[in-house]
Amino acid sequence: MQQCLRICGKQKTQGSIRINGAKNSAVAVLPAALLTEKTVKVENLPSITDIYRLTDILSVLGAKVSILSETSLGLDLSGVDSFCPPPGLVNQLRASYYLMGSLLGRFGRVDIPMPGGCDLGPRPIDQHIKGFSALGADVELEHGVMKLQARKLKGAHIYLDIVSVGATINIMLAAVLAEGKTIIENVAKEPEIVDVANFLNAMGARVRGAGTDVIRIQGVKELGSAEHIVIPDRIEAGTFMIAAAATGGEVLVKDVIPKHLDAVIAKLKEVGVGLDIGLDWVLVKESGPGCLLSSDVKTFPYPGFPTDLQPHMMVLLTRSQGTSLITENVFERRFRHIDELKKMGARIKLEGRSAMIEGGHELTGANLQAMDLRGGASFVIAALISEGETLIQGVEHIDRGYEKIEDRFASLGVRIERIGGI
Repeated sequence: MQQCLRICGKQKTQGSIRINGAKNSAVAVLPAALLTEKTVKVENLPSITDIYRLTDILSVLGAKVSILSETSLGLDLSGVDSFCPPPGLVNQLRASYYLMGSLLGRFGRVDIPMPGGCDLGPRPIDQHIKGFSALGADVELEHGVMKLQARKLKGAHIYLDIVSVGATINIMLAAVLAEGKTIIENVAKEPEIVDVANFLNAMGARVRGAGTDVIRIQGVKELGSAEHIVIPDRIEAGTFMIAAAATGGEVLVKDVIPKHLDAVIAKLKEVGVGLDIGLDWVLVKESGPGCLLSSDVKTFPYPGFPTDLQPHMMVLLTRSQGTSLITENVFERRFRHIDELKKMGARIKLEGRSAMIEGGHELTGANLQAMDLRGGASFVIAALISEGETLIQGVEHIDRGYEKIEDRFASLGVRIERIGGI
């Protein structure tokens, strides 16, 4: 029997919660460690399945992985002797594509299957390949395996046709050991990119401009040892903030970087959620029924409203008074949660990349199927505000990005039961 979450509705989140390290940063930092032959220590890692799979991949490639604590790993990269990551693990997570840039940078060669992860529609890696080719790599695709090879990587001037977090990081990884200077324009500006750049620089790389439109990299001959603390997860923080707003609870979200949440904070204030902001915390204030307002939400790359919180925001807007509109500008298939929310009585009409939400109607419990990470997390919030019991299947998707989500919510006074097993 597959695991599922059983949630009784009409529960209110109350209390405080510390935010874990950022998934989208950690899944790039660990592959980046392959660029050194020394040792590194990475702290504040989230305890999620994507991290477990990446550490397994590193071990297969020859790294010695030491568990220092629940959130810290020590890595000895001196024994890494393979440029062929195991297909069975690579196919389980999207972020495995960062192994392309790091192994290409270290060995000048990598053979890797196409990455797995959530099905959010077409997410081509053409911009990654464009960057690798510009740096001097030959690229071939044989029987689903991407083969990259370069006699010597050389710095280049690269302009990305579209803003891509994955391509920005991957090209950055490949360029730090390339000969000469690399300039990457029209890059993504996410905080996770800045975090990866800081880690690379701690190892001795010369990366400048992360967080702006242009990244400049002066290649170095080798990287050394380093220690790094992963930044807080702004998506996890947003999840608990929206959950508090939806359930009408009062929650203190601690150990965050509020600046990274500017778009989320602004939108929550717009719909009538009371917030206090501190140096490293956000307090979501308790609100009564009927207090939420309708809103128009458009997802964009950072610093815009994050696509990863679009499903959560949709659930919140089912509680608002009036009609709201959400326009998804990042991922083509990030509306697959709508059909499941309709099972709960949500009144949502989809037209192309826009969803119209008629708020103010009660949701009722239902049997739901999570089909991706963020949609699955939004179902937890929907279940908490609904009438009756909800069962959420496909928990493995949620586990990719949230550490024991039932325990995390339990710390806020909410009862969520994980049942079944494989």
